[in-house]
Amino acid sequence: MIAVRSFLYVALFYLWTAAIAVLGTPVLLGPARWTLALFHFWGRGVVAMLAICGIRVEVRGREHIPQGPALVAPKHQCMLDVFAQFTWLPGSAFVMKKELAWIPWFGWYARKVGTIVIDREGHSKTLRQVVREGTELFKDGRQVVIFPEGTRQPPGAPPDYKPGIAALYRELDVPVHPVATNAGVHWPRSGFIRRPGVIVFEYLEPIPPGLKRAEFMRTLEERIEAASAKLLTL
Repeated sequence: MIAVRSFLYVALFYLWTAAIAVLGTPVLLGPARWTLALFHFWGRGVVAMLAICGIRVEVRGREHIPQGPALVAPKHQCMLDVFAQFTWLPGSAFVMKKELAWIPWFGWYARKVGTIVIDREGHSKTLRQVVREGTELFKDGRQVVIFPEGTRQPPGAPPDYKPGIAALYRELDVPVHPVATNAGVHWPRSGFIRRPGVIVFEYLEPIPPGLKRAEFMRTLEERIEAASAKLLTL
């Protein structure tokens, strides 16, 4: 039964996504806020349809969801971690590898809303680009989302936090909002099975700007890992 419900969800997910992408194309001719509104609408649909799989999505720490310029650092276990930020952040913008920007519709929408498209091999040049473009996004009150581990990790895996976020934290001088989750328990990073239960996204107390690099990285990892570990017991 889980496999059947999962297959149904995945099929509806792709139909929903394709319909929104194609029918929403005219919004690309308008301001970026139209595309952001479309993302919110699409994300809510993605989350609501999880009821098919017996999954309920809960958002905790809403008082910590940034309404203005901020770096958002979510735990990354599956693709739902991405969709969730589209759904609840008022003005999310992601750091995305350049290869994804060539995908029809996906790349068009991503560029329209100010996604920062990077070359992962660019090193210091890429950092300067993210700082420059992030600063421009902050002028519009946007939130830049970056996954501190860089890629999806299975629930309970040893943490592997990359130093890039510390450099951005230093250069951009804005709060960092950690986000814990247990999404990977119910939406694995590969395969189509969606397991019943409660997925939680918990926005944690923000880390203020100005900490030393080592203290910042330690605080970020401790907050995300401790909160995510608690969620695995649900």
